[in-house]
Amino acid sequence: MSLFSDEQILELLKRSNPWWQGEHTLRELPPIHRGAYREVLETVTAEDVRRFAVLSGARRVGKTTVLLQVARALLERGVPAENILYISFDDPILKLSGFAQVLETYRSYIPHTGVHYFLLDEVQYAEDWSLWVKRLYDSEPALRLAATGSASPSIEKGASDSGVGRWRVFRMPTLTFAEYCAVAGVENLPQGVPALEELPAMDRGAFGMLMMRLSFLEAYWNRYLVQGGFPELVHLHTARAQQLLREDVVDKVLKRDVPALFDVRNSVFLEKIYLYLCLKSGNIINYAEMSKALGVTKPTLSRYIDYLRDANLIYISHSVLATGKKGLSAQPKIYIADAALRNASLALPNPFSDSADLGMVVETAVYKHFQNAYARSAKVGYLRTPGKGKEVDVAVDFFPHDKFILCEAKYRNDAELAPNDALPTLCREGRAAAAFVATKSANDFTIMQPFADSGTPIVKIPAFALCYLLNARYQ
Repeated sequence: MSLFSDEQILELLKRSNPWWQGEHTLRELPPIHRGAYREVLETVTAEDVRRFAVLSGARRVGKTTVLLQVARALLERGVPAENILYISFDDPILKLSGFAQVLETYRSYIPHTGVHYFLLDEVQYAEDWSLWVKRLYDSEPALRLAATGSASPSIEKGASDSGVGRWRVFRMPTLTFAEYCAVAGVENLPQGVPALEELPAMDRGAFGMLMMRLSFLEAYWNRYLVQGGFPELVHLHTARAQQLLREDVVDKVLKRDVPALFDVRNSVFLEKIYLYLCLKSGNIINYAEMSKALGVTKPTLSRYIDYLRDANLIYISHSVLATGKKGLSAQPKIYIADAALRNASLALPNPFSDSADLGMVVETAVYKHFQNAYARSAKVGYLRTPGKGKEVDVAVDFFPHDKFILCEAKYRNDAELAPNDALPTLCREGRAAAAFVATKSANDFTIMQPFADSGTPIVKIPAFALCYLLNARYQ
């Protein structure tokens, strides 16, 4: 027996879909379109290949906004309002009523014909949603569907269970620096800037002019590091933004989402593990040492770290050279998914007061930007040279492990490289397709000649300029 009548469900659906009644509240949505919006819209409107779209990301990264922007685009393209259904399964009434009753109510009370679109928000909270979606895909060829969720494996497993070839899966990170500047309303953002890979071949004069064009962004970079890449918080005071990050992102994920979706028997241990990783963001994690320090067994530690990754709170960076059994046993580096999450979780309102802490924050931001730019087409991790094991912070491997895009974060004044450091060594050996050093000062930039007659030049570039260029192409 249902807990709610069809009329109650219908009333809720009307509130969630105001376009059915001719209301155009979607005009108030942000005008900025993120890369995920374009990917989802292209997927659900493609005429040659029918695919559903699934979008995974942390809380408050803007997944709901993407779905509503897709709804607005469909309406602007002439799709009848009644052919667009938006559902948020985070709503307690819809959680209790179930997917079947919601769909039946829509079919009975909102007449629609032809191609129609389902936009399902936080779909992991709908019981047996993947089974329903599989049936819908097979039984309704006119249906196009996009779904979002905060827990990646729950979403991706459901997509897999629904059938290979039915879905395209996208992960949505927090705002990149380029997106942050656009959302913040920064005026006169540089247009037509080169891709990062083009910099090593640039004339030094042209490179210097480019750095001058980007130099005014340094002030926004400092704010971005403290405030983070969450669209709704961009215009808030830093202290208020960090409070909301703790309450709406970290606490809800640790104390509600993860325990509800995974086998978490001790939420206190989960929080301790997360805070420890915040403290060590950007470092290689020794599971044995961490297990001893926190009083948590290694199996529990490993499982909970995977849960934090799956909940989009952390990145796990593996050595790009480690494969097979060696790859499984190699110690990973852990990064918090957004530098501001680290600051908020550890109650660090001003990371600029400590140079070592600031270095961790910047390396975290640099890694996230490389992930966003390259993870769809390559493996992003770190690289450690043989022998003494000198390490490069970020390595992009396009396979088959012959050449890499490499980046070292040296966020200090007058960052220097010695000839025997890992990055120059790899460039000298011809292992780098491109090499970068992320520096602190807006004036600390150059294109360094190779350390030998053959090899790859190294581009020293301010971290804010590097991160802006990494993702400016997607704006």
